[in-house]
Amino acid sequence: MLLDEARQVLEIEADGIMKLIGRLDHRFEQMVDTIMQASGRLIISGIGKSGIIGRKIAATLNSTGTRALFLHPVEAMHGDLGIVCVDDVFLAMSYSGETGELNILMPSIRKLGCPVIAMTGNPESTLAKHSDIVIDVGVEKEACPLGLAPTASTTALLAMGDALAVVLINKNHFKSSDFKRFHPGGALGQRLSREVSDIMLSGKSIPITTSSATMREAVAEMDRHGLGAIIIVEPAGELAGILTDGDLRRMIARGDSIFDQSLPEVMTPAPLNASAHTPAFDALNIMEQHEITILPIIDQSRRVIGILHLHDILGKGEFKFNGTAPEKKERLE
Repeated sequence: MLLDEARQVLEIEADGIMKLIGRLDHRFEQMVDTIMQASGRLIISGIGKSGIIGRKIAATLNSTGTRALFLHPVEAMHGDLGIVCVDDVFLAMSYSGETGELNILMPSIRKLGCPVIAMTGNPESTLAKHSDIVIDVGVEKEACPLGLAPTASTTALLAMGDALAVVLINKNHFKSSDFKRFHPGGALGQRLSREVSDIMLSGKSIPITTSSATMREAVAEMDRHGLGAIIIVEPAGELAGILTDGDLRRMIARGDSIFDQSLPEVMTPAPLNASAHTPAFDALNIMEQHEITILPIIDQSRRVIGILHLHDILGKGEFKFNGTAPEKKERLE
């Protein structure tokens, strides 16, 4: 019985979010364009549960490259309205669109001259009429059996805020290395603040072989380390090339006889690389720009002293390139 009730709540809330998809239209695009074109901040305001969701959305935006600020409507009417200027965009959140404390504020916001966006479940509400752009986040019913506690409606509002934040991440070309600047205290920020030498693999952990080795020997060494690549060096240890398991798959798909070829014939020569003193966030930028997952680490004489995998920077299982699975981005060219 309890599990059935819990499942029903999740189904109602999931259904509310899914139905938002069909309502996305030019108004969402207009909202994004308005925020992108503004020279000021995105000011988010709401009260009660909508206000709590607004604070979370503002936090997400700030940590992902969009300047945002939460403004409590009551505090705004008692002096905090001074933080809003014509260069800002005002985003008002109210499911009913008839929240008194917020609607009392709207004429003052309109006088300031900044664009006004409403996220509301009632496109015909007073709030909607005060707004330039209206985003409909309405749901058919709340998950609360009494129909009183905001449940599905706040979930829908939060989901729409996340959709806005993610679209703005891409519009702003926000990268993981930018996240480090805004989030230095998190686990990712800590890793990105280090030098490559602090996180690279070295010594016997490096999958490495000389250019004179056979393909069979190279593949065995690659398999033993499980990093999806092997570094090829000259006899004195200088970086010569790299071979990835993606290279092997492509050779097989072409019908090539793998073990009849030499390493210099199939490796990627002079691959991208980094030094031990390279900041981790610079190494990450190289990987993201060229969509690769492995960097050989070399010294001043181009001798290989380590290898850096994207897992070592971002944490295993936590990364992707612009929404594309990493296994599709292994070619080091």
